[in-house]
Amino acid sequence: MASRRDRLAGRVALVTGSGRGIGRAVALRLAREGARVAVADLDLTEAEAVATEARTAGGEAHALLLDVTSMESVQTTADALVERWGRIDILVNNAGITSDNLLDRMSLDQWDAVLDVNLKGVFICTQVVARVMRAQGYGRVVNMSSVAGVHGALTCVNYCASKAGVLGLTAAVAREFGRYVAKDGADMTCNAVMPGMVDTALSGVMPDEVRDQRIRDTPLARIGKPEDVADVVAFLSSDDARFVTGASLRVDGGLRLSVG
Repeated sequence: MASRRDRLAGRVALVTGSGRGIGRAVALRLAREGARVAVADLDLTEAEAVATEARTAGGEAHALLLDVTSMESVQTTADALVERWGRIDILVNNAGITSDNLLDRMSLDQWDAVLDVNLKGVFICTQVVARVMRAQGYGRVVNMSSVAGVHGALTCVNYCASKAGVLGLTAAVAREFGRYVAKDGADMTCNAVMPGMVDTALSGVMPDEVRDQRIRDTPLARIGKPEDVADVVAFLSSDDARFVTGASLRVDGGLRLSVG
């Protein structure tokens, strides 16, 4: 995994939920571009495996146990990174879960669990890490939303609501970061990525007919890969995106052209 451009050399990145799926692809991509990456996940064994994979390929990575719904856990993680590497330049809020059910059958526990991780977790991590970023005068926050936050999806009102909330949070944080830019001359941005269907464990096992229909509905005629999303996250994490903030970039193969 030789660095492609080293455009993130010297940067420190925290990627939540990076033990598998899109988070894993993001962590490996940022490491490939020269960042020192904190692979943070509730499953420390999976996080260690990803960090080892990044180091074996020549990158620099460190695994951390992180519960994004706990302010104490997030603060401890941020403090540990600052002590280890001196700063946090990039935060990728990727941790997310699903707990699907029809509206009239969804329990409050299902609702609360998904909103806690997918939305409250983004708020907590952003609040804690933004303080570090403001103090150092630099930061890139990239939030993982979904096209489901705009178009909705069957049996997952909790997931769709959480991802719609991430879009609103992203826009609000970008505005606040703009105040720091104007007042202190900081270089801080906040953006969101909106994947369509991506081939990960979180997407579940799709029946062949569902997968085939989704491919037919997508102009680029395939299901997304975690690396497709990671490439866009790497761009938003870099200075190539220095004039992009408050944006929500779709990574859906053009699916929006067939919806609504």
